Amino acid sequence: MTALLPLVVFGAVGLACAPPAADDPVRVVVETEMGAFELDVDIDRAPVTAANFLRYVDGGHYDGGVFHRTVHEDNQPNDSIRIAVIQGGRNRDATVESFPPIALERTRETGILHTDGAVSMARGGPDTATHSFFICVGDQPSLDFGGMRNPDGQGFAAFGSVVEGIDVVRAIHRAPYEAQALTPPVGIVRVYRKG
Repeated sequence: MTALLPLVVFGAVGLACAPPAADDPVRVVVETEMGAFELDVDIDRAPVTAANFLRYVDGGHYDGGVFHRTVHEDNQPNDSIRIAVIQGGRNRDATVESFPPIALERTRETGILHTDGAVSMARGGPDTATHSFFICVGDQPSLDFGGMRNPDGQGFAAFGSVVEGIDVVRAIHRAPYEAQALTPPVGIVRVYRKG
């Protein structure tokens, strides 16, 4: 019996010392006029940004919204640092106001980088993001903290990634455009949590 005691104590200590389990990502489905894709929203590493996005999702604010912007090598004449993204947002005809802007969760803090399929919040200055989000087409390190796509060098707040249907994202990126405006915009039918 005495021989078993160290095993029980070791097991208890092992459980107490184990790092807390990370929250599972929240799976979100984005249905568009060009097809559907799915995102994993990382509530563990980007809690402020993820919670902000999910309150727009849960409130139905993206239903009836659009992907309105596509950025390519050939349509950024005033930017020396080039990116490739699509950008969308909430239904502009909705009667409810946007939620207040959120604090910028920098990639140096979250570790979520702007790799192919990363989902991130659009912003002007730091702490100005509300509902507009973008998806990276290819790796976009200039959007991370220290990258200079935004001259302040603070980067953008990535909070998840596309895990299913990246072909739909790429199709939206290739859709017709003038300057950076998708013509016509690609409608967002519905955005919701899966399961």
